[in-house]
Amino acid sequence: MKPLKRTLTAIAAAAALASAAHAAAPMVKSPAPGFFRVMVGDIEVTPISDGTVDLPVDQLLRQKPEQTRSTLEKNFLKLPLETSDNAFLINTGSKLVLVDTGAGALFGPTLGKFVQNLKAAGYQPEQIDEIYVTHMHGDHVGGLARDGKRAFPNAVVRAGKADADFWLSQANMDKAPKEKKGFFQGAMASINPYVQAGKFKAIEGNGELVPGVSAVAEHGHTPGHTTYVVESKGQKLVLIGDLIHVAAVQMDNPQVTIGFDSDEKAAAASRKKVFDDAAKNGWLIGGAHLQFPGLGHLQTQGKGYRWVPVNYTQMR
Repeated sequence: MKPLKRTLTAIAAAAALASAAHAAAPMVKSPAPGFFRVMVGDIEVTPISDGTVDLPVDQLLRQKPEQTRSTLEKNFLKLPLETSDNAFLINTGSKLVLVDTGAGALFGPTLGKFVQNLKAAGYQPEQIDEIYVTHMHGDHVGGLARDGKRAFPNAVVRAGKADADFWLSQANMDKAPKEKKGFFQGAMASINPYVQAGKFKAIEGNGELVPGVSAVAEHGHTPGHTTYVVESKGQKLVLIGDLIHVAAVQMDNPQVTIGFDSDEKAAAASRKKVFDDAAKNGWLIGGAHLQFPGLGHLQTQGKGYRWVPVNYTQMR
């Protein structure tokens, strides 16, 4: 073989080897474990993702669909809107308290990831002492039970009495429109295993449930919708449940309600009350459907609010 030919052959072989050595790895296409941590005084709060669900929010929000589509486009969002479903684990130092549980198996494969993310965050379902439900829609209570069994065997579940009276009523389900019956079925399947085990206790008024965590009724989204307030060393976090669903729209226009609201007027009033107080006092808020981890502050801006997400931080 002539020297030049040998040289060219060697270069080609080296190039092929280099190409093989640097071949692209397969795409992973799976998210990092969905949890975050923040301190509220001496209390540790861990937002935990149950996943996301695509929602046709242009058909759900109570404004002209084209208005919603235009606002989403300006915010670099698309339809259907990928919407977070968040739960919050509160470690008071003596109690492990969970606010909401995600959808479990009620909403399909993109949700129902709460337990695996709970374990990734360093906890087991058996460690949960109490579970506080903001309201009994399936994406908040579905994770409570699996195949008729309690997913959190040592936990006491609590929720607003008005929600329990409404969603756990067979009579209410029987007279509900066909398209609404699933809401009742999901609530019953999720809550009744705890009722039957003597592990459910309704919340009948505002006040402290365990040291550092209180319940405050904010009805409207559902008859017994409840927010939960975490307080320690002068710091305050308000877990607002479903007071808001689509931040890109409802922060600027908080009067816009959504078809999931049982009483739209009351839901809008609850949102204004809580948001005004949070903005005035600098409270941290946590929302079930705010983009994960769903934590931030509010500032008043015109007739609405400016949402300021929490800064990323590592626990030290």
